[in-house]
Amino acid sequence: MALQVPRRQLFIDGRWREPLLKNRIPVINPATEQIIGDIPAATSEDVEIAVAAARRAFSRNKGKDWASASGAFRAKYLRAIAAKITERKTEFAKLETIDCGKPLDEAVWDMEDVAGCFEYYADLAEALDAKQKAPVSLPMETFKSHVLKEPIGVVGLITPWNYPLLMAVWKVAPALAAGCAAILKPSELASVTCLELAEVCREVGLPPGILNVLTGLGHEAGAPLASHPNVDKIAFTGSNATGSKIMTAAAQVVKPVSLELGGKSPIIVFEDVDLDKAAEWTAFGCFWTNGQICSATSRLIVHENIAKEFLDRLVKWVKNIKISDPLEEGCRLGPVVSAGQYEKILKFISTAKREGATILTGGVRPKHLKKGYFVEPTIITDVTTSMQIWREEVFGPVLCVKTFRTEEEALELANDTPYGLGSAVISNDLERCDRISKAIQAGIVWINCSQPCFCQAPWGGNKRSGFGRDLGEWGLDNYLSVKQVTRYVSDEPWGWYRPPSKL
Repeated sequence: MALQVPRRQLFIDGRWREPLLKNRIPVINPATEQIIGDIPAATSEDVEIAVAAARRAFSRNKGKDWASASGAFRAKYLRAIAAKITERKTEFAKLETIDCGKPLDEAVWDMEDVAGCFEYYADLAEALDAKQKAPVSLPMETFKSHVLKEPIGVVGLITPWNYPLLMAVWKVAPALAAGCAAILKPSELASVTCLELAEVCREVGLPPGILNVLTGLGHEAGAPLASHPNVDKIAFTGSNATGSKIMTAAAQVVKPVSLELGGKSPIIVFEDVDLDKAAEWTAFGCFWTNGQICSATSRLIVHENIAKEFLDRLVKWVKNIKISDPLEEGCRLGPVVSAGQYEKILKFISTAKREGATILTGGVRPKHLKKGYFVEPTIITDVTTSMQIWREEVFGPVLCVKTFRTEEEALELANDTPYGLGSAVISNDLERCDRISKAIQAGIVWINCSQPCFCQAPWGGNKRSGFGRDLGEWGLDNYLSVKQVTRYVSDEPWGWYRPPSKL
């Protein structure tokens, strides 16, 4: 019998609750196209209940139960969650794999990162205690000033399907560490492990209402969450179009947002590289996670002197990637997440051909896989900068290629995009790498690699890739409000106005 996902309800106020309209959404295994369960479909009525629960939790006992408790108190819960996830790592990884198609080895790695992220923000929560009342140096001795860092309030966290649990935790862990109460709305295409995170929170005794998990469609659950007047901030990772809608909704009530909106990231390969090392990083940078990476270095910009030889090597590496059911041992490329994504990717490829590009390899379903949303890793050459494939994010295993002659030309091509999330440069000339890293218009630059990600380092983009940063201390700052406290310490009167005459 095929693996099934656990049947869960919405998680609101520390308990499972059936959606008010009782609707559910089928979960489809993208490797088999079989229905393997369903998830609850929240609507605006459920959002109302969840926001009310979060507000109560945030202000319970005048905030002493969570919001204004010590960071050390909150850290204990974050560490308990990390321990439970580590304990259930294999189970969670399998659920992630059958839900979104991610190769099992990658899913296991993600679960280790999930636990590590909770541990990291537990440390930062504890460190927050020592940073409270940090003094501010003033030019006048008659005043003393310090800063308080306080949780921003109730936050809405709307997260994507490519790293279903990990990218949710990139927001959940710092939000809880800061003392916020949160409502998590994961993508309807991959919500299963986020519901299991809710069960972990219930098991460790996280105070009711501090984390609520609402699964459902974007327009039915995400939109009312983004526009809700009692939600103090929205953090979103997803598409540019949805990010724009969230900004518009938040603007009506002057609500802060942080947005990570994907990209069309470049990888520049110079002529002085080891061809095999560069080829593997180029493949990994675009085809890892089945090519569904917001920071995928999907525009290869390669020096013309090595282009032919490099592409020959790259094709050999790509043809050696094991494409299979993602639960199979050694799988390195599984299916894309859904039928809709599958059709969208194939349309991008056919448009590239129609516009005059050449499909060097891939571009079709693998012959040995008759079922599932599988697309062979695809390399497209003879690309011009006006083509759709060069300008738009595919979100699938598709790499497009251009050549360059000079460093200036490489930079011009790299920055020829409305996006600015990731970027990579591969060269043995480290001074050149340093020049490129300063000149490239992106929030992240990788040198002699592509895609490494650590929860200690900031993650986010420029231009249409959004603003604000996840991860690191910057991720915690996303959920903190800074309060200035200034005291007059002199015994002397202020003396600005003439005092009234004394009778």
